[in-house]
Amino acid sequence: MLEDEVRDRLEELIEEKADELGLEILELAIRPDHVHLFITGDPTLAPNKIMQQVKGYSSRHLRDEFDFGLPSLWTRSYFVSSAGDVSSEVIEEYIDAQAGE
Repeated sequence: MLEDEVRDRLEELIEEKADELGLEILELAIRPDHVHLFITGDPTLAPNKIMQQVKGYSSRHLRDEFDFGLPSLWTRSYFVSSAGDVSSEVIEEYIDAQAGE
């Protein structure tokens, strides 16, 4: 589902929302059925609020612009972790590997 035009538009939407929230995207990999997003930003922003914003904004726009015939685009689930004990380089390499790069 997240391929070609949809993938390109999703990337734009994620970048727009990240900019609005003052987040820096360190790595973004969009797969056909999920997204890997590695960001840095204001530590006072709660990760669940960031995900709500990104998922809500992108879902609303993509469903308006493309005919998916779905009541929602994303599931409620997501995985969030801090980079704490892992270097940014390791995370970026993991995301690249998942994207097949």
